[in-house]
Amino acid sequence: MSEVLTAEQLKAAVSGSSFYAGMRVLPKAEREAMFAIYGFCRMVDDIADDQQGDPATRASQMQQWRSDIAALYAGGDPGQAAFLVQAVKQFDLAEADFVAVIDGMQMDLDGDIRWPPYATLDLYCDRVASAVGRLSVRVFGMEREPGLTLAHHLGRALQLTNILRDIDEDAGIGRVYLPRDALDAAGIVPTTPEALVAEPRLDTAARWLAEKAAAHFAEAHAILATQPKGRLIAPKLMDVAYSRILDQLIAQGWQRPRKRVSTNKALLVLNLLKLWLLG
Repeated sequence: MSEVLTAEQLKAAVSGSSFYAGMRVLPKAEREAMFAIYGFCRMVDDIADDQQGDPATRASQMQQWRSDIAALYAGGDPGQAAFLVQAVKQFDLAEADFVAVIDGMQMDLDGDIRWPPYATLDLYCDRVASAVGRLSVRVFGMEREPGLTLAHHLGRALQLTNILRDIDEDAGIGRVYLPRDALDAAGIVPTTPEALVAEPRLDTAARWLAEKAAAHFAEAHAILATQPKGRLIAPKLMDVAYSRILDQLIAQGWQRPRKRVSTNKALLVLNLLKLWLLG
């Protein structure tokens, strides 16, 4: 059996994430489970985003993750997924959600995503973000229905905000996640990622998608406002931080030159303190 990653190694894997501040205040068992989940996500994401890696090698690495997750749930040798065993057992995490994350990363691995239909983008968001939310709400102790609904909306809201923030960076590696529906609404006929990011009507297309993100945030706000059962500082913090990023993006627009909007770490700490005090 492969060596199990330690809590410190898992912590290091996610320490640069915006999610880290919210995870570190959880009780030990929940914290270590979240580090394991995000460590897994980080590892498969690194495979999908390794632009310098050999395609065949990357495909083999992703397949190995599929095999190891399957072995974990079948009671066999989980290989590199051994660090997930405790979290899976303690919080009854679903195999389908880990597989969904791999499926989402596989979409990036199979070919650079460029102006997909909105339905395809929504599936991608479900796999790479909402599936992570479904794993997370089990650790947070939420009841099934509000937990699944929160994962659905907050996951999509966060991922769409990332897409809207990273338009130029994604185009630089040949990817355009803005959906065809948004480009059609703006009257844009896409040709290349480079041409698209220079298109003056990009602002209209981005605002089309921003409306979708805002609607998902509104649904997530409504759930979190009901104070559902669970240790919810982490999702509340992400809701506050990323909805603010979306607001800033909408306010400044997507005309060139575009200024990258990032998380204000000092404000993140203040929000974390506020949520901690309010409970």
